[in-house]
Amino acid sequence: MEERRVVITGMGLITPLGIGVEPSWQGLIAGRSGIGTISAFDSSDLPVHIAGEVKGFDPFLYVEPKEVKKMDRFIHFAVATSTLAIEDSGLKITKENAERIGVIIGSGMGGLPTIEHYVKVYLEKGYRRITPFFIPMLIINLASGHVSILFGAKGPNTAIATACATGSHAIGDAFKIIQRDDADAMICGGTESVITPMAVGGFAVMKALSTRNNEPERASRPFDRDRDGFVIGEGAGIVILESLEHAKKRGAKIYAEVVGYGMSSDAYHITAPSPGGEGAASCMAAALKDAEIPPEFVNYINAHGTSTKHGDEIETTAIKTVFGQHAFRLCVSSTKSMTGHLLGAAGGVEAVFATLSVYYDIVPPTINLENPDDGCNLDYVPNSSRSCKVHYALSNSFGFGGTNACLLFKKYRES
Repeated sequence: MEERRVVITGMGLITPLGIGVEPSWQGLIAGRSGIGTISAFDSSDLPVHIAGEVKGFDPFLYVEPKEVKKMDRFIHFAVATSTLAIEDSGLKITKENAERIGVIIGSGMGGLPTIEHYVKVYLEKGYRRITPFFIPMLIINLASGHVSILFGAKGPNTAIATACATGSHAIGDAFKIIQRDDADAMICGGTESVITPMAVGGFAVMKALSTRNNEPERASRPFDRDRDGFVIGEGAGIVILESLEHAKKRGAKIYAEVVGYGMSSDAYHITAPSPGGEGAASCMAAALKDAEIPPEFVNYINAHGTSTKHGDEIETTAIKTVFGQHAFRLCVSSTKSMTGHLLGAAGGVEAVFATLSVYYDIVPPTINLENPDDGCNLDYVPNSSRSCKVHYALSNSFGFGGTNACLLFKKYRES
């Protein structure tokens, strides 16, 4: 059986740059940073005081009031962003099509804020003061579960937890489900909200986070020699995938086509990437092979680009391995320079950014890139967005444990 074409018909975003696709995208192409001083808790006892927080989010706009307290913030984000994506797509879920529409939404760390809060409650007041909703508030698959229940989607339903590759794996798996005709449409992506003392403290003791506390907007600086770690962020990115036939039948707007998905493992170290970038390279190569296109067709790579010393250099090496001389002709940028690193939500958010690059023929910049580090010698679109033809865009996501995911998007054409 011939594989079905899969397209993106709806998108939703909640990021440190804004709530909704338009404010996030406009902030991105303007080169605006969403990083600031942490307001979620008192970070004075920690060496890190900065993060990419979502500002002005009101869960009551998207969730029934009696349901709000039954969900951790990462689930609030998932429900809200899925609502925005479904509204954008115009997809209607009915009794007739419900079993052909599914949900895959992942998270890297799930309900850590809920765990931190109720550990304190338990220690101070005993177990009887733990809410009966404690478990469903924190487990990762309840993001998919709540979205499925809210919209009545009865098709494939699962959750991904692959650290920083989560959002990309969720979209890639959903792409394959539709491609093999196990669903007609999927609500998919990633969500994360763990700007908490334990998460920030945990990454801080690993020396993974930037401590440029006096200049939050300049702290996330991928590929720059003065970078000193990533900036933790929060948010969600959800896309609506549909078979081309299903989308055309209902006259849906089509942003781009999903044509390639690669997966691999470094099989090297729990947190560090393999030194030669072999895992990242094989993942990108797998996405190209899946799409059946040569490397030189790709115009833009939304890099994983976390603003860490080894990560940025190794990703650059992997890009050169896969693309050869074409690596110096294509555009590469890290939007984490503006959003920070959204962990399990990063792949979902960056898939939307890559799709919009294809749709609008605009490549977002890597801000704060003033002095490229040794070995970081590609065109990282420094500091200002760029108008150029983007027929194919690749989005990279690499996670702790050596797990890698790459998504390839193509400008939509009828034939």
